[in-house]
Amino acid sequence: MMKQALKTRSAKVVAFGLSLLPLGWLAAIGPDGWGANPVELFNRFLGDWALRFLLITLAVSPFARIFRLSALLRYRRMLGLFAFFYACLHLLSYLVFDQFFDWGAIWKDIVKRQFITVGMLAFLALIPLAVTSWTRIRRRMPTQLWLKLHRGIYFITGAVVLHYFMMIKADYLLASLHGAILIILLLLRMRPAPRAMATA
Repeated sequence: MMKQALKTRSAKVVAFGLSLLPLGWLAAIGPDGWGANPVELFNRFLGDWALRFLLITLAVSPFARIFRLSALLRYRRMLGLFAFFYACLHLLSYLVFDQFFDWGAIWKDIVKRQFITVGMLAFLALIPLAVTSWTRIRRRMPTQLWLKLHRGIYFITGAVVLHYFMMIKADYLLASLHGAILIILLLLRMRPAPRAMATA
């Protein structure tokens, strides 16, 4: 039953809608709920969800293998693109609301503040993964090259977790939780996937 449901177009539409819920929540609480520093709220909230979607994307293959739900793999690309989408919004909130497109100040920030350096590098590394997620581009690439490129998501997610740790000054609980989830997913990846899933 679950396998068939996951293959339907309706299920994908529901997954798409659920992926937009964080933005819906941000809009729903409105200015009254944004607090005294909405710029910081937007920036951190969007960054948190970019990281969460990266972790969710990484979790798809292990979950598909463990629960024998190969249909879950159909959602991996969409979830990965949502990770990129939230990362773009996170970056835009920094460029627009924090720095007001002051490119000189932005460059100084990138060079002097190491957590921003790491975050920018992680974002730049995400771009080729997002671009090559499109079916037409993937078909034109050698399969092994595409696989090697997209395995880089583990290193990118690790860089984002590091960016998170470097950014905060206290209360490392959430950062540690995200880091622990990444480690678990890395350990699960060490177990070879069935051939059919590995190439899906």
